[in-house]
Parts: sequence; structure tokens; C-alpha cells
Amino acid sequence: MKGLYCRAGVSDAEPKFVIQETSLPEALGSHQVRVQVKACGLSPVDLKLLADVGIQRDLIPVGREVAGVILQVGNKVSLFQPDDEVVGFLPLDSLCSGLCDTIDIDEHLIVQKPEKLSSVCVAGALLDGLCAYTALHTHARMAAGHTLLVMDGASSFGLMCIQLACHHGVKVMTTSHTPQAHTFLEQLRPSVAKVISVDKDSSDLLSVVMEETGGLGVDIVIDSGVRLQEEEETSEGMKLLPHKHDIISVLGVGGHWVTSHKDLQLDPPDCRSLFLKSASMTFLNHEVWTASSAQQGRYLHILKDLMDKMSAGILRPQQEEAVPLYEATVAMETVQRQQKKKAVVQL
Repeated sequence: MKGLYCRAGVSDAEPKFVIQETSLPEALGSHQVRVQVKACGLSPVDLKLLADVGIQRDLIPVGREVAGVILQVGNKVSLFQPDDEVVGFLPLDSLCSGLCDTIDIDEHLIVQKPEKLSSVCVAGALLDGLCAYTALHTHARMAAGHTLLVMDGASSFGLMCIQLACHHGVKVMTTSHTPQAHTFLEQLRPSVAKVISVDKDSSDLLSVVMEETGGLGVDIVIDSGVRLQEEEETSEGMKLLPHKHDIISVLGVGGHWVTSHKDLQLDPPDCRSLFLKSASMTFLNHEVWTASSAQQGRYLHILKDLMDKMSAGILRPQQEEAVPLYEATVAMETVQRQQKKKAVVQL
């Protein structure tokens, strides 16, 4: 069978994505299940992260958000049986590509997929859902009555955060980057408290948030990118992102900032502002769930609750148009260059 793999470039060269022949071992691990893959989500490969955790190979498997049907179970598997529909993430050190016809995966990394949800829908929403739960529940300790600012709410991740927060009784504000996104966000149900347009720049962000919160600031901010320096304004698309100072300024006392910016640098004045508010900041890295088994039970609970809420219609992710397997290489190159947030391959 064939799978999609990443060949890291030399120095600053772009990584190459290639289709390679691969095979599974004949013997199935005692706690493993063999899954026929129906759909696989494609997200950017973080080569630096893999190197940081000691995973360095000539060919790195691509595609880790999978949905499929169990064909075979190991002799100690107790949670699943053949013909069960399941969904989950392949671990960072997996030797399998999620675009293989069949994969082997540990039973403790997957959950049941509700029958009413399509494999394509689930595979496309899995990563955004996990990140939203991790940001709001695990890091920010979201509770009813909190105020939340979601940057770029029309993105697939932002939309998940908005819907999850609204369901828990949180007052939500969000930003929009285009008039079309602004209209989309204003028509959301349940509705958000305020949509702040930043299609030209983010200079009005602080004044609008303070007016909406009576000058108190918000309890939680979830960003979609941050400008660290003034000179970044000339970069393509960067002028739409808030400065780190803007985000710190909109935080209220005891507020919490969840960032996915991997190289965020806080200067002493920034830290002083956080100290005066007794506010905190957390880095959002969803990979820790599969990189460590310390909180495996919580991780599985998140995946199961995500499936339940999607099945009940509480979470309605942006639908991704599936591409066939023969277009997977081109789709992955587009995702890796950040020209597209993600892609879903239907097998």
C-alpha cells in the first residue's frame, strides 16, 4: 500500500512530499487495532517540533487526523471490536502515514465515531476541536459568566472556540478580517456579543473591548497570531494581527491569554503589565496530549465530548471539501506553505 511522507529539505529548502510504498507488520500489538482509513486530515508538519523531541527520520509520515473502521483488534483490546467506526490522532512518533489504506494504532488513542457524522467531517474538525477544548477548558478554565475575545473568529479554529464558549454561557467577542467574515460572524447562532472589524488594522481593538466590558477587560483572549514588532506591519497580512501589547491591554484582572505563537517573546514592560493585572499566559500546543501519557484519560474525554457535541449539533465545524488520494501531495504542499489552513483526503 501507499502512504504520504515528508522529506525534509536541506537547510532552508522547502520540505518535499512524496508517495511511498509501505507495509504493516503481520503481527498486531496486543493493545493495537487495525483500522481501514476512510478520511484523513492534513495539517502543516512542524519539523522543528519533531527535531526538538528527538524524532529525526529521512521520511516523516504525513496525515495524523484519521477516521475509519476497525478491521482487527489485538488480543488485549477491551474497548473496541471489529466494524466499530473510530476517530483519533496518530502519535508524533507513528511510523504509519494516515493516508495508508490501513493503519495500526493503540486503542487508547481513539474513540468511537458517531454514526451520523461523516468520516470527512470528523477528520477535518478533529484538530480544531482538540485545540479549542485545550485552550478553553484545560488552559483558560472557562466558566459561565466569563468574557472571551477570540481573534479571527471566522477561521475554523476560531469558530470552534466561539461555539464551545457560547454553549458554556460565556460572553464572546471576536474579530473579523474581511467584510464577508464580519457578516458571517454576525449571523452566527448562538450569537456573539460583538464582532470587531480589523480589516484595515487592529488600532480600534482596545477601545471597542473596553467599551463592551465597561472598562474591565476580558477574562480570556485566544489569538490567531501576534505581531511582535512595529516593523512587521509592512509584512503581508501582519497588519491585521494585534500587537502583543494590544492583547495584554485588553486582559482584565486575573485574565488569561492563550497563544499559539511558537516564538512569542515578552519584554520586561509586557511582563510588568501582566504582573500588575495578575494575568497569565499559556502556550497552546496540542501535541502534548499524544507526546505524553500523563493525562491520557483527560485526552480521551476531550475527544469523546467533542464527538458528542458535534453529533448533537452544538459544534458545527466548517465543512472541508474532500480531495481524492491522487491530489494529496499537491494539497499537502498548499497546506505546508500556509496557503490553506488544512485539507481532508477521502480514501
